[in-house]
Amino acid sequence: MPDQPSILMEKENGIGILTLNREAERNTFTLGFAALLNHHLKELDQDEAVRVVVIQAAGKHFSTGISLDEFQDKSPSELRALVKRMDQHNHTIAQMKKPVIASVRGLAIANGSGLVAAADLAIASENAKFGTTAINVGLICLGPAVPLSRIVSRKKLLEMVLAGDMIPATEAERLGIVNRVVPDDELETVTMELAKKLAKKSPLAIECGKQGIYGMSDLPYHQAVDYMGEMFAQLCATEDATEGLKAFQERREPKWNRK
Repeated sequence: MPDQPSILMEKENGIGILTLNREAERNTFTLGFAALLNHHLKELDQDEAVRVVVIQAAGKHFSTGISLDEFQDKSPSELRALVKRMDQHNHTIAQMKKPVIASVRGLAIANGSGLVAAADLAIASENAKFGTTAINVGLICLGPAVPLSRIVSRKKLLEMVLAGDMIPATEAERLGIVNRVVPDDELETVTMELAKKLAKKSPLAIECGKQGIYGMSDLPYHQAVDYMGEMFAQLCATEDATEGLKAFQERREPKWNRK
């Protein structure tokens, strides 16, 4: 039997599902794994039949970070290329038109924790645990710190990155790293319920909302207000906006055409 790919991709009713598939290695990142993840994210974003992307994992754990073997016997230039590849999903998810939901059980450590933070939304099993733990092996979680810095306070971020402690799912929810914590046997159901809900919304409005929220994050307050106002005005001028209002008034389901 041929080896299965390290990332599985399937599509179901407008939802693209990526499954981290290195179960025996606790879904650790390798160069090939990181490249395939990034490739599939871009592929699903370009697929007009897909409205939402879900990232889940095979086995008991979401991901325990970068495989330590990847750091062995590499020159400084090779290490720079390695780190760039391992961080690429942080760029890709933020630039995607479609929302990405992480569905998390077990351990989400280092780059695994960073992937959860980079996702637009996250649902966690009550058994999930999170940690930026590279400090414990003489490294430091700088890549994961970037999306986390948009979620938690600087003091909490420094504590997480410098101390490398694990936090339970309930604490991750309190900090805003995940949206919701659910019983383990309900994780897939709740994740797909959220994905299906988003898949029914106007694709243009979803894209506008995601682009606007990411785009305003580095802008001064008044510039951000103007930026978001311009994006909203452009959305209001679309056919889908007219259809959404008309469907609401007529008490029927809207028919989106991405125009």
